[in-house]
Amino acid sequence: MVALIGLAADQVTKALAVALLTPGEPVPVVGDVLQLVLLRNPGAAFSFATGATWVFTLIAVVVVVAVLRVSRKLGSRTWALALGLLLAGATGNLVDRLVRAPGFARGHVVDFLALPNWPVFNVADSMICTAAALIVLLALRGTEIDGRRATGRRGAPRA
Repeated sequence: MVALIGLAADQVTKALAVALLTPGEPVPVVGDVLQLVLLRNPGAAFSFATGATWVFTLIAVVVVVAVLRVSRKLGSRTWALALGLLLAGATGNLVDRLVRAPGFARGHVVDFLALPNWPVFNVADSMICTAAALIVLLALRGTEIDGRRATGRRGAPRA
């Protein structure tokens, strides 16, 4: 459910951004703190590797498949949330790469959220970052995907 709701939120917000915003013209939402700016990003975060769009398409496919395979072992609601957000974000940006111009597997991702001193991003990007933070926290707490606590070498739970 998290993945479906997240994917819907990402695609609806991107469709609204494309329909209502003029590329490159900022629209203040909260002064200079949050603006809407329509950009099309052929690369990864921070417009990195803009000539390798097909690579990011492939990476997104691998992430989606990996999350779907791992999700069969879920026994933790927090892991389900983290993986649902990761799946939604990866799928949201993958949809852009598959169906948007300039063509299949080379499409540019729609970005539209702008914060000061930060690259323009989208809802899918924020879900991926939130998922990453949750996964780090779960790993630090020693929570396994099945919900059990990780054990040390002697069989006792890690502190």
